[in-house]
Amino acid sequence: MTLGFCNVSNMGCPASLAKSCLIVSRREAKMSSKMLQFVATKKAMPKKRTADKRVSDFGEIYNEFDANAAETQASRCSQCGVPFCQVNCPLHNNIPDWLMMTAEGRLQEAYDLSSQTNNFPEICGRICPQDRLCEGSCVIEKGFESVTIGAVEKHITETAFAKGWVKPATPRFERSESVGIIGAGPAGLAAAEMLRHQGYQVDVYDRYDRIGGLLIYGIPGFKLEKDIVERRGNLLRDGGVRFHLGVDVGSSACSFEKLRAAHHAILIATGVYKARDINLPGVGLDGIVPALDYLTASNRKSLGDPVPQFDNGTLDAAGKDVVVIGGGDTAMDCVRTAIRQKAKSVSCLYRRDRANMPGSQREVANAEEEGVVFKWLSAPRAFIGDNKVQAVRAQRIHLGQPDATGRQVPEVIEGSSHDLPANLVIKALGFDPEDLPTLFGQDELAVSRWGTVKIDWQTMMTSMEGVFAAGDIVRGASLVVWGVRDGRDAAERIDRWINAAVDAPRVATARS
Repeated sequence: MTLGFCNVSNMGCPASLAKSCLIVSRREAKMSSKMLQFVATKKAMPKKRTADKRVSDFGEIYNEFDANAAETQASRCSQCGVPFCQVNCPLHNNIPDWLMMTAEGRLQEAYDLSSQTNNFPEICGRICPQDRLCEGSCVIEKGFESVTIGAVEKHITETAFAKGWVKPATPRFERSESVGIIGAGPAGLAAAEMLRHQGYQVDVYDRYDRIGGLLIYGIPGFKLEKDIVERRGNLLRDGGVRFHLGVDVGSSACSFEKLRAAHHAILIATGVYKARDINLPGVGLDGIVPALDYLTASNRKSLGDPVPQFDNGTLDAAGKDVVVIGGGDTAMDCVRTAIRQKAKSVSCLYRRDRANMPGSQREVANAEEEGVVFKWLSAPRAFIGDNKVQAVRAQRIHLGQPDATGRQVPEVIEGSSHDLPANLVIKALGFDPEDLPTLFGQDELAVSRWGTVKIDWQTMMTSMEGVFAAGDIVRGASLVVWGVRDGRDAAERIDRWINAAVDAPRVATARS
C-alpha cells in the first residue's frame, strides 16, 4: 500500500487531526502487511481425521485450528470494499473485520465483534453450509479458493470459551414484562437471549426433554457434538432464561390460552417437524422410515437414552443395505450416520445431478470419502418386499427443459428400471409444518397454503395481537443461521411492541 500525504498547511487542517490521519494511515499500512495473503498462502482447512478412523465414532471430523494456523488463514482475506461474504450471510456478520482482528492476534476483539451479530457463532461455524453462503461468495474463490471463514469463526469462539470471554446476558435492569417462547430451537433460543439482554423475563417451552431442537436430535454429533449445544443452553440459564421442557403446548396441561394470559407477548418458534412422504407402491412396508425418526434414535442413543426401536433393530442400520432418498443436508446426515452404524452398504438416491443437489457439496465429499455411493439422476418407483422391504425399484432420470423456477425438470427414461437391495429405506424428503391452529386450538391463527404461520414481516406479528412467530414455522424448513436471524429480528419487534404498549397509557394520561 502506498501512503498519500495531504498538505496540512494549505488545507488549514488542525495539527491534532493531521496526527490522527497519520496514525490511521500507519494502521492501514500495518493491516495491509497482515492481510491480502491469498496470493502467497494457499487455503487450508483444519486437519480432518481420516475416513477409516472417523467412521468408528460420532465425534466431529475436523480438528481445531491452532492460533498460528488461524491467523495465517485469516490473513488470506482480501478486505473487499464490498464484502460479498458479509452481504450473503443471513446475519450479515462483520466477517472481514473479525478476520483482520484474528490475523493480528486480537481474538478477544474478534469474538466481541462476532457475537454482536450472531448468538451462536460456535454452532454456525460448524454446521452452516459456508460453501453456499459466505465462502461461496468470497471474491478470491475463483483462482485462489475462498477464505476458510467457518473454521476461523469456530476457532474464535472456542478460544473465547476457553479464555472465559463468553458471558451470560447481564441486563442493566430487570423489566416486569414477560415473554413466552414456544420452541427451544435456534430461533427461540436466539430470541430468548436477545430479550434477556433487554431485561425481559423469558420463559421457553418445548416438547422435548432437552433444549436445542434439531441441534440436539436432528444433527449428528460428527457435525455438532451435543456438549456444544448444552454449553450454550447452560449459558442461557445462567443469563436468567427459564426453560420448561417436556411441555406440549395445546394440551390440557398447558393450553395456548394459559400461556397467552401468563405473558405480555408470545413467540411461536416451533420449527417444522412433519415429515414429507412419498406415494409409491410398497411405501407401507416395514423398514421404510422417516429421516427424523432415524436421526433422533441415533442421537438419543449417543446421549445414553433408552431407545427401544434402535435396540430391536428397527432404526439401527447395522449389517443392512441402506438406501436414503433425498438430496438435502438431512439426507447427508442420514447416509453418514448409517456408515457409522456399520451398515453393509449405503446408497443415496437423488433425482437430479450433483450440480443441482441442494445439500452442501462439502458434506457430499465427506460422505463419499466415508463410503457412501451416490445414485445421481435416479428416483424411486416402488418398494419391493412381502412384509418388510427388500429392495427399491429405481428408474433413471434425464433433466429436461427448465420450468418456471429455472430448474430443469426431471424426466423418467423409459425402460430404465432397476432394483437396489435395501433392508432399510430412509425418506429424507424434507419437512412440513404441523397444523398449529388445530394443535393450539386457535382457529384465528392464520396460516399460508403451505401451513406455515402467516406474519406481517414488518412487525413479525401473526394474525393474533401480541403473538409473534419466527424461524422455520414461518419460512419453511431452512438453515439454522436463518433461524438465528429470525429470532433476533423477532426479539427486536417484540421489544418495540411492548414498549409502545407501555408508553401508550402514559401518552393518554399526559393528554388528558
